[in-house]
Amino acid sequence: MPKVKKEKAGKASDSQGIVFNKSFGQHILKNPLVVNSMVEKAAIKSTDTVLEIGPGTGNMTVKLLEKGKKVIACEVDPRMAAELTKRVQGTPLHSKLHVMMGDVLKNELPYFDCCVANMPYQISSPFVFKLLLHRPFFRCAILMFQREFAERLVARPGDKLYCRLSVNTQLLARIDHIMKVGKNNFRPPPKVESSVVRIEPRNPPPPVNFTEWDGLLRIVFARKNKTLAAQFKSKSVVGMLEKNYRVHCSMNNKAIETSFDMKAKLTELLVENELDLKRARLMDTDDFLALLHLFNSNGIHFT
Repeated sequence: MPKVKKEKAGKASDSQGIVFNKSFGQHILKNPLVVNSMVEKAAIKSTDTVLEIGPGTGNMTVKLLEKGKKVIACEVDPRMAAELTKRVQGTPLHSKLHVMMGDVLKNELPYFDCCVANMPYQISSPFVFKLLLHRPFFRCAILMFQREFAERLVARPGDKLYCRLSVNTQLLARIDHIMKVGKNNFRPPPKVESSVVRIEPRNPPPPVNFTEWDGLLRIVFARKNKTLAAQFKSKSVVGMLEKNYRVHCSMNNKAIETSFDMKAKLTELLVENELDLKRARLMDTDDFLALLHLFNSNGIHFT
């Protein structure tokens, strides 16, 4: 009996002989019911420009082309781009498709009304923030992610998976979990389960310096179960904030008393505002906004 050749590590083939590269996160969504559901949830208008990331062989792209005015498909693999172009060549859909080659994290995003994608999972986090900081605002995004990542996006205070990612994304957008998708809906099947979420950016965005905001969250979520009082007694945190404070005072021609003690100042602010015993894992967006305002209004900055 002849031996069956094993597929090379990191690659898998479909029944048409296309070799998928797992290093690019190529797991093609093959279930038409899931594809149709994602497209329907996007509520695409006939005047919409739709952005798709990692179109693969075009199962979703074709459906998007049928609904919208134009589809911009971002693809890093030239073989997949050629397969996609060939699929719509000679059809009325061809003129509505624009393939953008290259790494979507390195390229500037074009204008679009909505984004629908079965995301390469390894770029999920950086892409979400690239998307949410994109201007002009888009209407909504329907995105497939690894199940645990999706659960982190929608996690609420007190949930096991509640983290800096949860707070950062919920500051900038309304996020809803739409449906769970099993691994057998993909070719080749990934090792993890998946979920689809809907992201709607808050427009206008909250009036907050995002760099300052993220700096605060990095500190409080480093040990999310510890009290704020304990977090802000850390030698490295106190040292960083004192350095920033001195720069801020220098730039604003503000004198600093020789007896100034940053550690004592932080403790005083937290105790006076009854924040010292709070823990990041139980705080919501409004709590963090109030904490940032308290520090910034007292000249304490995180950048």
